[in-house]
Amino acid sequence: MAKAQPKIPPRKAQPLKSGILPVQAIRGLIDAGVVKLAVPPVANQLQPASLDLRLGPLAYRIRASFLPGPGRTVADKLADLRLHTIDLSKAAVLETGCVYLVPLLEGLALPMHLAAATNPKSSTGRLDVFTRVIADGVAAFDQIPAGYEGPLYAEICPQTFPVVVRQGSRLSQIRFRAGTAEDSDRKLAELHRREKLVSTDEADIDRGIALSVDLTGDKEGLIGYRAKRHTGVVDVDAPGSCAVLDYWEPIHARGARRLILDPDEFYILASKEAVHVPPTHAAEMVPFNPLVGEFRVHYAGFFDPGFGHAAAGGQGSKAVLEVRSHKVPFILDDGQIVGRLIYERVTEVPEVLYGRDLGSNYQAQGLKLSKHFK
Repeated sequence: MAKAQPKIPPRKAQPLKSGILPVQAIRGLIDAGVVKLAVPPVANQLQPASLDLRLGPLAYRIRASFLPGPGRTVADKLADLRLHTIDLSKAAVLETGCVYLVPLLEGLALPMHLAAATNPKSSTGRLDVFTRVIADGVAAFDQIPAGYEGPLYAEICPQTFPVVVRQGSRLSQIRFRAGTAEDSDRKLAELHRREKLVSTDEADIDRGIALSVDLTGDKEGLIGYRAKRHTGVVDVDAPGSCAVLDYWEPIHARGARRLILDPDEFYILASKEAVHVPPTHAAEMVPFNPLVGEFRVHYAGFFDPGFGHAAAGGQGSKAVLEVRSHKVPFILDDGQIVGRLIYERVTEVPEVLYGRDLGSNYQAQGLKLSKHFK
């Protein structure tokens, strides 16, 4: 009788050092079955240091946002909270103020040395579509612990514009992290001296590098946009399909360089500093300290390697700020710090960089709305 052959476990990619995994390592995770795809990947789904996540064929309108918590699956809670089911095999509208849960086409079987984090894509944040990813047994949004094996779900709540989505629409992205990747303030200062991370010599570095808001405006005095209410829909997969003035009210500088944020209104502004993310690093804008103001800046916080990098066509790329004030009116002054960028090392330089390599929408940007507006 032939001797039974031992089972060979699936190969799992082993990063050689701590850091954020670049595109070629993410491709290896897909090949090894660490990232499980229900259907094959599509063009440009892999970014320099992240992977776009795609909506599956069904969406569920639910009563309220939730987290499954330890020992519970999302499906368990969904059975109690589901109101109705929406077919995404054809285009469907997600209405403002409603909460939806969508199983994603990507799942995970992470090894114990690898964790992941998710974030809305830039275009999602600029549409004010509040999007978070949840996973079975996990007690936090957008955080996938090392060793997690199971499905992923997108929680979606359009805040300002109703949106059209379908199976395969990409609203979120995921990064993979091995060990500790964040640079200390000392190393960040050294990196700024070498690479000029923001367009100022005296960078404010304290658990990240500070970004401030630009309220001086461009040569026409334009400082930002405020979203209109009761607009038409925005198709998330249709770039250049919406007229700006049908959805946005331009804001121009007038006298004092300040802006009063109205409660629960949504604004698009820009940073005063141009941002540079060198090919050796990825960056993320961290939530603003609520002790100095009840407002939120930058829903979509990932900056890929090559953003603002001159060799990738991005010298002078500003950070676009998605801003919402909570509860009370709040005054923003020109040059006021509104967030901090954390820089994390990548395990190796990505094979492609943000910008020219990918035809990225927001390279070399100033104040810019999402790609959907012409």
